[in-house]
Amino acid sequence: MNSTSHPLHLCHLKKSTLIINRLYILFHSIAILILIFFRISSILTLFHSKNQPLIPHLLIFISELTLSFLWFLNQSFYWRPVTRTVFPERLPEDDQLPPIDIFICTADPRAEPPLGVMNTVISAMALNYPAEKLSVYLSDDGGCPVTLEAMREALKFAKMWVPFCKKYGVKTICPEAYFTSEEDVDEAMVDSHEFGADKHRIKEEYKLFAQKVTRMSESESCIPNKDHSAIVEVMVDESMHDQRKMPLLVYVSREKRPSHPHHFKAGALNALLRVSSLISNSPYILGLDCDMYCNNKNSAREAMCFHLDPNLSSSLAFVQFPQTFHNISKHDIYESQLRCFFKTFWLGMDGIKGPCLSGTGYYLKREALYELPLTQEDINLMEVKQCFGSSNEFIRSLFKKYNAKVLDCEKDLFDESLQEAKHLASCAYEDDTKWGNEVGFRYFSVTEDFYTSIHTHCKHWISVYHMPSRPTFLGSCITNLNDALIQSTRWSAGLMEVGLSRFSPIIYGPTRMPILQSFCYAWLALFPTAFISLWILATIPFLSLLSHITIYPKVTDPFFLVFLYVFVLSNLQHMREIHSIGASLQTWKYEQRVWMIKGITSHLYGSTHAIMEKLGVKEANFLPTNKVVNEDEVKLHQMGIYNFQTSSIFLVPLCSLVTLNLLAFVVGIIQIVLHGEYVDAIFIQTFLTFYIALMGYPVLEGMMLRKDKGRIATKVSCYSLIFSVFVLSFGRFLVAY
Repeated sequence: MNSTSHPLHLCHLKKSTLIINRLYILFHSIAILILIFFRISSILTLFHSKNQPLIPHLLIFISELTLSFLWFLNQSFYWRPVTRTVFPERLPEDDQLPPIDIFICTADPRAEPPLGVMNTVISAMALNYPAEKLSVYLSDDGGCPVTLEAMREALKFAKMWVPFCKKYGVKTICPEAYFTSEEDVDEAMVDSHEFGADKHRIKEEYKLFAQKVTRMSESESCIPNKDHSAIVEVMVDESMHDQRKMPLLVYVSREKRPSHPHHFKAGALNALLRVSSLISNSPYILGLDCDMYCNNKNSAREAMCFHLDPNLSSSLAFVQFPQTFHNISKHDIYESQLRCFFKTFWLGMDGIKGPCLSGTGYYLKREALYELPLTQEDINLMEVKQCFGSSNEFIRSLFKKYNAKVLDCEKDLFDESLQEAKHLASCAYEDDTKWGNEVGFRYFSVTEDFYTSIHTHCKHWISVYHMPSRPTFLGSCITNLNDALIQSTRWSAGLMEVGLSRFSPIIYGPTRMPILQSFCYAWLALFPTAFISLWILATIPFLSLLSHITIYPKVTDPFFLVFLYVFVLSNLQHMREIHSIGASLQTWKYEQRVWMIKGITSHLYGSTHAIMEKLGVKEANFLPTNKVVNEDEVKLHQMGIYNFQTSSIFLVPLCSLVTLNLLAFVVGIIQIVLHGEYVDAIFIQTFLTFYIALMGYPVLEGMMLRKDKGRIATKVSCYSLIFSVFVLSFGRFLVAY
């Protein structure tokens, strides 16, 4: 096959979008420079005249500089967006395709129900790829016997489900999704009596399987175990010969001890890296979250269109697919689909040197996680052991392209390999090695994907982003405010850990990767600092309004038009971006609102957490997002109604600031009515308080109008009143100077 005339994939530059984006960057940059000039000249004038307090102007300037800096970094995502097309029909024959190890991670069976986890496992086994070249590993970080038993049951069902999918060309290869949606098989099979009978039989078997697993998950033993030895079980059913007709299924629960750091998901992934190296050692790895089931059966073949491209293969670290969700409502009030990342930012990074590793839905080259150059002839064994650990079997695997599956071994060798695998999954194996620092997934941050991605790109690896028309992987999105804010706080803390370290992309990246790519990473690491600007903009304008202090230009001032231009143009660009992907303009409102809510709460707490950890005051923690379905909250989510059943630490500042801005807006309107000429001086401040109150309307509604379970509790309103008094008292004192 001629790779030039018949390429495995094509890259398309979005020229019209590129031109619009660059023109926007040019004109917006000019406007920002004019605003900075205005602020500096205004502050210098006030410094000499002293006719108004200086602190409000300085704080607003800090806010504007912070937002301008983040905006400048953010424009790197818009500089060169690309899309890609693949041609899997041009791949080599099945016997020439490389093997793939599939890593699925679960941590707590109470938050991540075993039935959902098993659906993900079964969907991975049903991928349209040679069965003997797929190995599925489940990391159970909870060490729960229920998960192990559920996996045994999953294998029994998969022995019926996988042949059914391949025989009838089933597209929805997750059984729960298939039987729920009654979706789609080859049209030629629909009227087939044989197909109807097989489908009915499989459906009954799935019901029995689901009932068994559900009963297990409701038992008292369905709890995580934080103190247990390593468990590695290769799932074998009936005979080893039959097993070769199915993807290999392996259960791994690494050793966990309360006194030993476990490094969260990165530690679990590194244990899987080592264990899988003895059993299958496939050159490529598919990483999945336990709730992110395979929805496109051809994803492995599509990923290989990049990994097997001779022009890319030597430097390509991973292929990233978007995260998509099956339970997104038309009112995505929590911005759960992460539109800006997976439909805008990653397309832009792909036009530079590739997107960021995104935690799930990636096909990764195993070699990219190993620091040592593994092709050299003169290997220093002591150096290798200091890097990778003491296991001779693991070190041998580093220099093999692919291991025959462990099931092909004699029983004695099979048992010996499993014992060695348990050793590799033990707590102490990584002691005095470079695991997590220079080898494998990195440990420094709870956002292990982001931190690992930085180092991978800094070593001159590249990545690609592929967004096919059919969603490749489907997960469960967040359906309540509590989980949205907890998740955002965790991400903010992890990103800021990196942003405040010596590996901060703004200083570590420019000499090691393209400057635009380092700016993209820098924005990702530092965007939680937007809380500084949002807190200032949510307090200083209304405090200044109440104190008769003017901090913005008059309507008749030419600089007013520049402020108006920046506000209007940035929002129009945001709307254009949303419209270009076919989303409704309501998405603009929801994204603006969530940005404000998270900026005031989770970005503040996440950044504070990262700073405290940097000072040695607090250790990182990790709480998995709850995957248990709550019908009441799902109903509210589908209706587009916020569920305010969350901690007071999130709600109190939110309620206080929205209420205070509403109060300031009313005061501003009264001043305008009583003193009509005053509108010229306070228009921007009054409009800003109105805008914040408008975006915060659901908060006001939750405090004053709603009576359902998702409303804001009365005690939270009382706490907010106390906090509001404090903000007013301290704020009035602050703006007086």
